[in-house]
Amino acid sequence: MKKLGLLSLLLILSIFIAACGSKETAGEQEKGGKVYKVGVDTTYPPFEFKEGNDYKGIDIELINAVAKNQGFKIKLSPMDFGGIIPAMQANQLDVAIAGMSITDDRKKVVDFSTPYFDAGLTVVVKKDNTSIQSVENLKGKKIAVKKGTTGAKYAQDNAAKLGITVVQFNDSPAMFQEVSNGNADALIEDYPVISYAIAQKDLGLKIVGDRLNGDQYGIAVLKGQNEDLLKKINKGLEELKKDGTYDKIIKTYLGE
Repeated sequence: MKKLGLLSLLLILSIFIAACGSKETAGEQEKGGKVYKVGVDTTYPPFEFKEGNDYKGIDIELINAVAKNQGFKIKLSPMDFGGIIPAMQANQLDVAIAGMSITDDRKKVVDFSTPYFDAGLTVVVKKDNTSIQSVENLKGKKIAVKKGTTGAKYAQDNAAKLGITVVQFNDSPAMFQEVSNGNADALIEDYPVISYAIAQKDLGLKIVGDRLNGDQYGIAVLKGQNEDLLKKINKGLEELKKDGTYDKIIKTYLGE
């Protein structure tokens, strides 16, 4: 009787465990499988910003449209721009879309999609500044940049040549404020970002001179990993450009 009772108990436990396992598998299927974590920097309008409780911008709409087009799920993970690639290296992120310029240094640790936006750096000064007309007038000046950006790299790489002092900030608003307050003489920022910021709000700033380079933005995955996902991203970008979705997104934030 004891053996029969023990056998019955084991049978019941086996059925219970199997049922629990089936429920867990069904739950994963209902969730649609893997959800890719996407690193974004929401202090970077018009590409990424927060409005109320919603994330908006070119990058936000674009990655959501790509995911929908290619049938995969994503979850946005907002963070400081400078922390995005380290988070990818720590396997905390699968993808990054953050107005990230395609550079040789970044190619050493990430694989980029085909370019999705032509940008470029520009010099920005206080609106009433008449002494700085171009990058040639920056000698002896204090220049504000955002940490981890191509603007910061450009300023640091050319600091000795240009004769400038570089001051770094964690986010764009703080950098803008430093120049508008007169605490820094100029800043170096991506052209579309500062153009949008000035158009949306009177920051007391203006753009001077020609663009300093011809940066292109790309969507990144960790180098040598997620190759299938990168193929889907590239395919999605191609499809969105063909069906007009890409142009519609750009027009929403930058006009014609």
